[in-house]
Amino acid sequence: MKTFKLISLEVFENDSFKEIDLVDGLIINKEDEQNNWLIEVYTKPVHFDFFEKAMQTQQEFIIRVVITKKDNDPVSFHIKTRSVRKLEKNISVMLQGTLKRNARKNYAEVILKDLLNKGLTGEALLNEFREKMRNKPYLTPANKTAN
Repeated sequence: MKTFKLISLEVFENDSFKEIDLVDGLIINKEDEQNNWLIEVYTKPVHFDFFEKAMQTQQEFIIRVVITKKDNDPVSFHIKTRSVRKLEKNISVMLQGTLKRNARKNYAEVILKDLLNKGLTGEALLNEFREKMRNKPYLTPANKTAN
C-alpha cells in the first residue's frame, strides 16, 4: 500500500464539480487486483448530510482529487461512501473506489486543442493555457470532443 496527502477534493453533482472544504485528508492506494483506493476526508459538518445520504443509498459518484502537491493534475475516481462519523468539530468520511484511468490522459494536449478551437493565438493563447494548467479545469464532454 502507498499513502499520499490529499490536497483537494471535488464531488461531481448536478453536472458540475463542487469543492469540499478539506480540514485534512489522505488517500491510500491499496495496490490490489481490483485497483481499490481508500480516501479519508476530514471536513466541516456542513457536508455530513450529503455523505450520510450517499452512504445510506450506496450511491456511486465521481470525485476529483489532487494528491501530494497543489501543482499536480487532478485525478478522478468512482467511489462510494463507506463511513461518516461526527467528530468534536468536524466530520470524518471514508470513501472507497477506483481510479478512472483514462480521465486525464494527455491533459495539456486536450486543453491546448480546446483553446485553439476557440480561436486563441499568440500571447492570448499562451496566457489562457497557463491559466488553465494552473487551475486544472475538469475536462467536460464538450471540451473532450476538441480532440
